[in-house]
Amino acid sequence: MWRNIASNALTFLVVIIFLLGGVILWGQNSYNAVGPLDEQICLRVPSGSSMRKVSTDLAEQGAVTSAAIFRIGSEYHDRNSDLKAGSWLIPPQASMAEITDIITRGGASTCGTEVLYRIGVTKSEIDVRELDPATNRYVEKAEFDPVADEPPAEFTKVRAQADTRYRVAVAEGATSWQIVDALKAVDVLEGEVESLPPEGSLAPDSYEVRVGDTRASLIKRMQEAQEAIVADAWQDRDPDLPLASPEEMLTLASIIEKETGVPEERGQVASVFVNRLNRGMRLQTDPTVIYGVTEGKGTLGRGLRQSELRSETPWNTYVIDGLPATPIANPGRASIEAAVHPAETEFVFFVADGSGGHAFAETLEEHNANVARWREIEAQRTQGE
Repeated sequence: MWRNIASNALTFLVVIIFLLGGVILWGQNSYNAVGPLDEQICLRVPSGSSMRKVSTDLAEQGAVTSAAIFRIGSEYHDRNSDLKAGSWLIPPQASMAEITDIITRGGASTCGTEVLYRIGVTKSEIDVRELDPATNRYVEKAEFDPVADEPPAEFTKVRAQADTRYRVAVAEGATSWQIVDALKAVDVLEGEVESLPPEGSLAPDSYEVRVGDTRASLIKRMQEAQEAIVADAWQDRDPDLPLASPEEMLTLASIIEKETGVPEERGQVASVFVNRLNRGMRLQTDPTVIYGVTEGKGTLGRGLRQSELRSETPWNTYVIDGLPATPIANPGRASIEAAVHPAETEFVFFVADGSGGHAFAETLEEHNANVARWREIEAQRTQGE
């Protein structure tokens, strides 16, 4: 009898083990299987949240077939303690394993609300934006001038959210003074910038920042990024350029940046200045005169006076030979590339053409004709006002 009982118990145990193995295998397959989502969603994980709460939210939004399997799977892979607060974009058909990786690996939030601090050449502003999970595009919710306007309620609201992400976007052609001054309005940053960074040393780009980061640390990131861009460009420069150093390259790039906002023209504008340098001609570019007047502290806000065109400053290329003493702005990568890879032309003149671009010329006669056409366009515009 005892032999029969033992045999039955063993059989029962084998069945239990077999069933348990089947359940585990089914759970593993479910954890790694294609998920049920038809469209991407934005999953918000508040600070202090737990994997249990997240698994419930995922099940309610139809992202997982079982909250329990998701929770057990993440615990089995020892990921529960790695849960990160933020707003995470969950793509269609994401498996539970993929979702676990998204919400535990960290990094910048991939959806939700973003506060974007824009530092421009003529003004700075703050945008509050929300990512639409259906289109994966940001929708503007509020925009304001941090100096002239009161912060809207939407800004106050999102600033209180733990998972709001923050970015600082610096426009090409902004000066170091403008950037440092604008950073004072970036209220998530702390500390002061003790000294003004050298002109041209900051890379215009978009930078992710976190609450409590220092302004000095962001400036350092901008400088390191620009150093890398400058080093790569100088290493890859065209031969026989009339540039003696990376610093001169950066100065030329800053002039190109200020002279045109048309990307397709950068190479031609660069060729004009390179040709002038090669021929011993003065550069005679207005932005260098303006920098001599303002020294980069804001915009001029008016036309240049004849006395200013004749005034000798370290930057006025109407009265000095060669390049100005320093860059006149912080150029972007494209203008730096144009400085070391100018178009092959014989152009030595250019003037506005009325369309936002420029008319280029090889001879003074051609240039004078282009200037005459530009003056006609200006006169017509004046009469139409």
